[in-house]
Amino acid sequence: MTEKPDWTGRRLEVEIGPVAHGGHCVARHEGRVVFVRHALPGETVIAEVTEDNGGGFCRADAVEVVQAAAGRVSPPCPLADMALGPDRCGGCDFQHADGETQRALKAAVITEQLQRIAGLDWPVEVRELPGGLLRWRTRARLAVDRKGNAGFRPNRSHRVIPVADCPITVEGAVEELADRRWRPGAELTVAADGEGELHVTALDRKPQRRRGRQQAVARQVAGSGVAHESVRGRSFEVAAQGFWQVHKAAPETFTEVVARFAAVPSGGTAWDLYGGVGLFAAELAEQAGPTGSVLLVESSRRAVEDAVANLRDQPQVQFRAGTVERVLTDEDLPDPDVVVLDPPRKGAGREVVQAVTARAPSRIVHVACDPAALARDVSLFAENGYRMVELESYDAFPMTHHIECIALLERES
Repeated sequence: MTEKPDWTGRRLEVEIGPVAHGGHCVARHEGRVVFVRHALPGETVIAEVTEDNGGGFCRADAVEVVQAAAGRVSPPCPLADMALGPDRCGGCDFQHADGETQRALKAAVITEQLQRIAGLDWPVEVRELPGGLLRWRTRARLAVDRKGNAGFRPNRSHRVIPVADCPITVEGAVEELADRRWRPGAELTVAADGEGELHVTALDRKPQRRRGRQQAVARQVAGSGVAHESVRGRSFEVAAQGFWQVHKAAPETFTEVVARFAAVPSGGTAWDLYGGVGLFAAELAEQAGPTGSVLLVESSRRAVEDAVANLRDQPQVQFRAGTVERVLTDEDLPDPDVVVLDPPRKGAGREVVQAVTARAPSRIVHVACDPAALARDVSLFAENGYRMVELESYDAFPMTHHIECIALLERES
């Protein structure tokens, strides 16, 4: 039996090829694929192998640039410095690239995923949101090391790198956590809401007496725990640790796009699946009017409670707490003219796609934070008679490889 190679720790000089989904680029060395982080297409770099399971590929970090690409810049965060090698913070993927280059890389990823998975040749432009590359993030999660310091983890690692600040997070949010000592092993979440209040929750893992198990105990450290947000003139309350778009400009922008794509007819019916606290349902209800109806479906009961309170002035909105898969088995649901769905990162999947298309809505608006999941869902919709007719993509997560896409699908005649 041939012994599997293990290049862990080796430094390789490689020429960097195209960007791949996941925040790395593709290189080749001695017949093997090397996924290299912190490099750019067209560069020649020295890459240190960080993970090698002996198969056809390994993972590496660029530690020296032999020949730089035109879009390379110095990272604004010291924890993204190339000199740190694999000990860099894993929160950002593209701090070594200027904004234009970052958006071009993300557009290339979306294009490749749509072509490979959905068979679509679709021109993609990733649009910039207001605010620039820094200080856009309103919500963050941190871990606590053995000494009680708050920090972030390196890529694909359980270690914790203590931090004093995070330049992509709004000012004051991370500093508030870095100035304190925490229970070792705790997890921290921080949310800065639209009114400037900072909400901090600590999730402590305490050992139980029986069977050596741990019990997670959440405690509110700062803030009321209820975030106050405002979008397009409407106020929203949301549990500070619940789901809300993390980019300051994203809720306003995405709501405008969803409303434009949805175009619910007056007196019509809309479904808002994975509807959260009612951000999109509010716009759908305005379009449908008092004689129309909107069904919001959300699995989080706390989010549904918040949505009921947020939309108390819109009686045409009905609420169902439960998984989308389960709720859509109810044959008594009214057939929708328009369906909006904003599924989790894994996408909607075959069961939901089939349940939606079986009701024959004229339009489907799909909000996706993962281009591979979007491509899979678009392919499933195509199998069920719907084609993508519009796509808008946004750099809602600058410095990272994440992207937000909003697609409009229509039923084929």
